[in-house]
Amino acid sequence: MRIPILTDDAGWQGAQLQQAFARRGVEAVFVSLKDCVINLAQQSPEIQIPYFDALPPAAFVRGIAGGTLQQVITRLNVLHMLARQGVRIYNQAQAIERTVDKAMTSFLLRMHSVPTPATWICESRAQIEAIRQLAITNRQQLVLKPLFGSQGKGVRKLQDDEPLPVPMQQYVDGVYYLQQFIASAGEPHDYRVFVVGGKVVAAMKRWGMSWVNNVAIGGRCEAIKPDGKMAEIALSAAQAVDIDYCGVDIIQAAGGDYYVLEVNSIPAWRGLQSVTDFNIADVIVDDFLRKLGASLAKRIKQ
Repeated sequence: MRIPILTDDAGWQGAQLQQAFARRGVEAVFVSLKDCVINLAQQSPEIQIPYFDALPPAAFVRGIAGGTLQQVITRLNVLHMLARQGVRIYNQAQAIERTVDKAMTSFLLRMHSVPTPATWICESRAQIEAIRQLAITNRQQLVLKPLFGSQGKGVRKLQDDEPLPVPMQQYVDGVYYLQQFIASAGEPHDYRVFVVGGKVVAAMKRWGMSWVNNVAIGGRCEAIKPDGKMAEIALSAAQAVDIDYCGVDIIQAAGGDYYVLEVNSIPAWRGLQSVTDFNIADVIVDDFLRKLGASLAKRIKQ
């Protein structure tokens, strides 16, 4: 069996997945969504995938490159169209859309009663300034984040006397996403909990060089066994966005309460792997193949 790993930059994670598939007798081929063609010249729609003469039974999404609105929508359309033609997409396009957009993630977490910091999103600089002034009155420290972003890029605390960025400034891009800062006890740290197939499979504590703890910007990793409450919150967050596998970022406030900061649908796990004694890619691929088997069985019955 051959399946595509959809990515523009395979990197270390892609190589780990490709090797895990090979150990199970599956050939995984790296394909860019940019190179796929939506062919509607025939009566029957056709999605053409490089290196594949026919549609594969499944596709693994490892990355969706940024671009213009039209480009991103087209790449997501390819995933949606493949799914409509019976290709099992992992993670599914809907889950990626929900989690790439921090506003929708925060909304779904609230809708499912998953604890997450107070958050405000709007386009109006005047409206967000009023919200900010109220937060200052309530002694809430605020963090400004890009709506679409990862690995801690563009995340910064707003000082009380600091002017708000203009709407089109880098990392704002026309939309203000403000979140209450949650201080952890002692040295800055947070947690990454890795969820696969509705189970917590690994977790780590991340110690930051500053208050931002991402491994990509210097955070160091320590393996942990999450307590019952942390595991419960991570699983609830994954369920809220209805996802196959994800990395859930959690912080514990100085008072002891846990809060979900983000849910990552295309998570990196190199740092987590460095402190984990089993191969994480194997666990992901096994879940992928199990769900593919269930999907094929369902199609046969139909």
